[in-house]
Amino acid sequence: MTALAPDPVEEGRRPNIPSADVQLPAVANYTQVTDEILNTLKLTKAWFAGLAFSVFCLAIGGTAWMYQIYMGLGVAGYHPPVMWGVYIITFVFWVGIGHAGTLISAILYLFRAGFRTTIYRCAEAMTVFAVMTAGLFPILHLGRPWKFFWLIPYPNWRLIWPQFKSPLVWDVFAILTYLTVSATFLFIGLIPDLAVLRDRETNPVRKRIYGVLSFGWRNSDREWRHFARAYLFLAAFSTPLVLSVHSVVSFDFAMADVPGWHTTIFPPYFVAGAIFSGIGMVFTIIIPIRRWFKLKHYVTLNHLDAAAKLCLFTSLVVGCAYLTEFFIAWYSGSEVEQSYFMNRVFGQWWWAAWIMLTCNMILPMLLFSQKLRRNTTFLFTLSIFINLGMWYERFVIIVPSLSHEYEPWQWAPYAPSFVDWAILVGSFGWFSMWFLLFVKQLPVLAIAEIKEIVPPKFAHRVSRRSLDGHGETPGSVEPAEAH
Repeated sequence: MTALAPDPVEEGRRPNIPSADVQLPAVANYTQVTDEILNTLKLTKAWFAGLAFSVFCLAIGGTAWMYQIYMGLGVAGYHPPVMWGVYIITFVFWVGIGHAGTLISAILYLFRAGFRTTIYRCAEAMTVFAVMTAGLFPILHLGRPWKFFWLIPYPNWRLIWPQFKSPLVWDVFAILTYLTVSATFLFIGLIPDLAVLRDRETNPVRKRIYGVLSFGWRNSDREWRHFARAYLFLAAFSTPLVLSVHSVVSFDFAMADVPGWHTTIFPPYFVAGAIFSGIGMVFTIIIPIRRWFKLKHYVTLNHLDAAAKLCLFTSLVVGCAYLTEFFIAWYSGSEVEQSYFMNRVFGQWWWAAWIMLTCNMILPMLLFSQKLRRNTTFLFTLSIFINLGMWYERFVIIVPSLSHEYEPWQWAPYAPSFVDWAILVGSFGWFSMWFLLFVKQLPVLAIAEIKEIVPPKFAHRVSRRSLDGHGETPGSVEPAEAH
C-alpha cells in the first residue's frame, strides 16, 4: 500500500522545522486573524510607559534645540574644519533606516517574496517615521531654522531662489519625494484594514473617521481589482526611490573634493548600507512586537529566517564596499587618499572604524548559522549592534574626512557636545513616539494580506491543540518553548 502524505496539522505540531513555507497552519480562519490583530490596539500600561519615555527623550532633544537657537550653532561642537558633525551623521542614518520599508513592501512584493507578508506593514510605518525624523536634521543644521522654507523653490516677489548647487537643497528634494511616496504607499495598503476597523468600531466619531479614510470600501471585486492595480503601480513606482533617494544623499559627499568622499562608489555603497541598516531596525521593532502582542504564530521563525538571509546578503555587499574603498585608495597611488585611510583604521579614528567593521562585517557573518538565524534573542541583539555600527559608519565617513584633509595644518580633533547627544536622543524619542502612536491606532500587521495566505478549507482541519498555541506553525516556537 502507498503511504499517505503526512497531515499538515501534524507537521505544524513540531516546532522549529526550517521551512520556506509562508503558510500559517496555526491560524484557523479569517475571524481569528481579525480578532487577534485588532486586539493589539488595546491600550496597556506598558504602552503608556513606553510613550511617556519617548516623549521624555523628545523633550530632552527639544530643550537642547531651544538652547542651541538661543546660544547659536557654536554649542553644537562645530569648529573648523569639521563643520559637519552629529546632525548630518544622524540625518544620513535615519534616511537609511527608511529604506528597508520600501525594499520589503515594494521590491519584495514585485518579486512575490512570501515572507514579507507579516512584516511589511511594520517596515512601511518605520519608513514614514524614519523619513519624518531625517527631515528634521537639515532644519536643525540651519543657523536660522525659522527660515527653512527658503530651501523650497516657490514663486516669490523677491525673485530669490535656492542655491541648487547646495547639497542642502538636494536633501530637501530627496526627503519630500520619499516621504510623499512612502506615506501614499502606506495609506493605500491600509484601506482594506481601515474598512475592518470601521465595521468593528462602536464609537460614532471614530467610526466616521475610519469610514472617510477607507473611502467607503465594501470589499467588492471591482474595488479589489482597482486596489491591486494601484498597489502594483505604487510598488513599481517606489522601487526606483530605493536607488535614487540615497544616491542623492551620497552626492552630498561624492561631489566634494575631500579625501575619502570623491568617489563613484558612494551611490551603490550608500544604498546597500541603507537597506542593511533598515533591516536591522526592522528586527529591532518586529521581534518585541511579536512577543509582547503574542503574534508568534503570524511572524514565525520562518519569516525571520528569510529576513535574516537578506540581512546577511546586504552585510556582504556593504563589506565588499568597505574593502573596495581601501583597494581604490591603494590603487590610486594618491598619497593623500592612502594617508587618510591609514588614519581612519590605524590612526586617530581607529576606534570608530573598528566599531563599524565589527558590527557591520564580522558579527553578521554569524547569520550563516541556521540555528542563530532562528534565535530571536540573537537576532534582536545583533540588530542593536547593526544600528550602532551603521551610525558609526556615517561617523567614519564624515568626521575623519573633514578632520584629515590635504594639509597637516587642517588636521583637527572632533568631539560632539552635550547638545549633539541630546538632539540624537531626541530623534529616537521622536521616532518612537510616532511608532507607538501608530501601533495603537492602526493594525501593525496587514489583516487583508494575511487572510490571503489562510486557506478557507483549512478551518475544518485545524486541531484544538493548534488553536491553544502548542506547536503552532512549523518554526514558530523558539527551542526554549518547545514541548
